[in-house]
Amino acid sequence: MAAPPAQASRATVITTAGPTPNYTSALSAVTVLFFLWGFITCLNDILIPYLKAIFQLSFAQANLINLCFFGAYFLVSIPAGKVVARLGYKRGMLLGFGVAAIGAFLFYPAAAQRAYGLFLGALFVLASGITLLQVAANPYVAILGPPASASARLTLTQAFNSLGTTLAPLLGSALILSHLPKLDNATTAVSIDVTAVQLPYLIIGVVLLLISLVLSRIALPVIAHVADDDAVTGAHHRSAWQYRHLLLGVVGIFAYVGAEVAIGSHIVSYLALPRVMGLDATAAGNKVAFYWGAAMVGRFAGAYLLNKFLPAKLLAVNAVGAIVLVLVSINTTGSLAMWSLLAVGLMNSLMYPTIFTLAVAGLGHHTEEGSGLLCTAIVGGALIPMLFGTIADHSSLHLALLLPVLCYAYIMWYGLRGSRRVATT
Repeated sequence: MAAPPAQASRATVITTAGPTPNYTSALSAVTVLFFLWGFITCLNDILIPYLKAIFQLSFAQANLINLCFFGAYFLVSIPAGKVVARLGYKRGMLLGFGVAAIGAFLFYPAAAQRAYGLFLGALFVLASGITLLQVAANPYVAILGPPASASARLTLTQAFNSLGTTLAPLLGSALILSHLPKLDNATTAVSIDVTAVQLPYLIIGVVLLLISLVLSRIALPVIAHVADDDAVTGAHHRSAWQYRHLLLGVVGIFAYVGAEVAIGSHIVSYLALPRVMGLDATAAGNKVAFYWGAAMVGRFAGAYLLNKFLPAKLLAVNAVGAIVLVLVSINTTGSLAMWSLLAVGLMNSLMYPTIFTLAVAGLGHHTEEGSGLLCTAIVGGALIPMLFGTIADHSSLHLALLLPVLCYAYIMWYGLRGSRRVATT
């Protein structure tokens, strides 16, 4: 049954074969998905020290975990967009769940064989499934309802993603790192319990399959694109690559993910600096929860604010706030330097969902392809932190923090100017 014209966007018609769809059920199912992939993504922060100890890796070798995980977004996102365009959003998500579950189950033989390469392969398969899920779910949430509230819907679901990133380190530490002995000269890789990683990922694989089973039985609305900006502007876009606001949004996602991960990955080292707080690793690690927790709080609040204010303007305001907070942290010491940097998480909260929805607005039947391009840009989470680390190695962490400032400056410009939909041919 077609949705009433007043409820359908100019770019889509929402239909379903069978029972009348329940948007609340659809959004609830996808929200669980967002929570789960946030949990899985942040579990990498637990895997890095665990596998580093098991295989006695250097920091560069251990960071292959992030490279494999975020590299999957770069390699798989565009093909995933084509798969979703062919199969539809629901089948695309179901396929993503299946691939991710296979990746999770592969951790069992990887641990049994004590092979780092197998771990990386399993992680790549898992990340490929999550990439497919993101490519399908992000635009689905964005267009499942009135266009004016698209950013608010995606921000709300992203809030549960942040809940997953907040809980993962706590549960991961209890289930995985608790099996890691205190390392000293007598500790060898052979003496470390490598099987501790098997049970958590077996559970993740089973949960992924259970969620896909539930999702397969929910009557999700079917999105059929019937028009896009071309029908309004008279332009003729043969592919998503011809939408200016989309391509600039791809750069925005790259900058945002890179800045967020670069700061989050180095908070422990930053708080250990004598001029900041001089904290030990454990105390500094506990503070990281405030960074990700602030993002969660900001997203729940943003779901309300984005219904009251223009998303592009809120994006620019948040970017300015992030710039100010980072600069305050760089130029101060002690508690002020610490809390101002941790508060950047609050400013980050609205950025991904707002950039995403602004970038896919008006794409019509190019939406799936556009989503693939945007998810490809998540590779910024691998590349910008590497550049950040290089700057820090050759100068200081304080100077390296200017790199996220540049990223936030671009995001501010995108909110004010770059997100405008301009007719091109």
